Amino acid sequence: MSEIEIGRAKRARRAYSFDDIAIVPSRRTRDTEEVSTAWQIDAYRFEIPVVAAPMDSVMSPETAISFGRLGGLGVLNLEGLWTRYSDPQPLLAEVAQLQGVEATRRLQEIYAEPVKAELITERLREIREAGVTVAGSLSPQHTKEFAKTVVDAGVDMFVIRGTTVSAEHVSSQAEPLNLKEFIYELDVPVIVGGCATHQAALHLMRTGAAGVLVGFGGGAAHTTRTVLGIAVPMASAVADVAAARRDYLDESGGRYVHVIADGSIGTSGDLAKAIACGADAVMVGSPFARATDAPGHGFHWGAEAHHALLPRGERVQFDQVGTMEEILFGPSRVADGTMNLVGALKRSMATTGYTEVKEFQRVEVVTA
Repeated sequence: MSEIEIGRAKRARRAYSFDDIAIVPSRRTRDTEEVSTAWQIDAYRFEIPVVAAPMDSVMSPETAISFGRLGGLGVLNLEGLWTRYSDPQPLLAEVAQLQGVEATRRLQEIYAEPVKAELITERLREIREAGVTVAGSLSPQHTKEFAKTVVDAGVDMFVIRGTTVSAEHVSSQAEPLNLKEFIYELDVPVIVGGCATHQAALHLMRTGAAGVLVGFGGGAAHTTRTVLGIAVPMASAVADVAAARRDYLDESGGRYVHVIADGSIGTSGDLAKAIACGADAVMVGSPFARATDAPGHGFHWGAEAHHALLPRGERVQFDQVGTMEEILFGPSRVADGTMNLVGALKRSMATTGYTEVKEFQRVEVVTA
């Protein structure tokens, strides 16, 4: 791939965001009724290729259950308010009332409360008793501390999610998490990320992960690019990691690792483009913050927003447009792609002649 000269001492590869590309229709079209959006990871099948992000503003035990019943996978943040406080509802209401820079300071105070193992057990039990797939997320820093609690609680899918997750973290201060050993010893499938390059993804796939999250600094609540200067445009990141999946499939003799786009999915068009670039599914946050039944009351924030030393995110506000079910399946009352995400994906697939998500990964795209 050709490089661009930034200056005499630095060259760079051109990368593309979802806004930079468009999907090309083909000679064949289909009825939307013939399109299936189902996908399967390990032994678990879901009717829609959408994973709800483990963020307190969109996922509570209640919304994780609702999301599972709607055919998706809801992931609960096991380092969030629901595992720090027995009743976080007053705090969620307070966060929605905060003003300006006060929001970051107060979030830091609220999240200074320690995570409690007994609350992790209780929240996962609540989801399990509802009969949906149970998924919980920990950061790499706290995975070793709480992993046994999570597994003993009966989690079906273990998510290790961070701004960036590498298979080889070097530290002179503490023994880092050995992902390969950790995943090998677990009896449940693990989804791990984020990553944004071919090499980093390949290393994560070699740890035995069932799925890899793709994305760095691209979410609506992120300020990572501003604070650290680090970000990777998502269209190129997903395509690079999809290439790593192909290479690992050959290297491993047929082991398929799912690619999940995590970041910059703000509209239904972004969802379709992510799959067109090679994703098997997408992890979505901000569109669900618009739901009237989301716990954030129209506000949205991630773990980066309350980091004690260097916040790399912010609390953002969205107009609430409908229930979570309406945001997924419609009917839509807006024309901006923020409602009926699955209906729009089906129409995009039908317009280009594809009936399965895996097939749709082969659709032609152009730079726009």
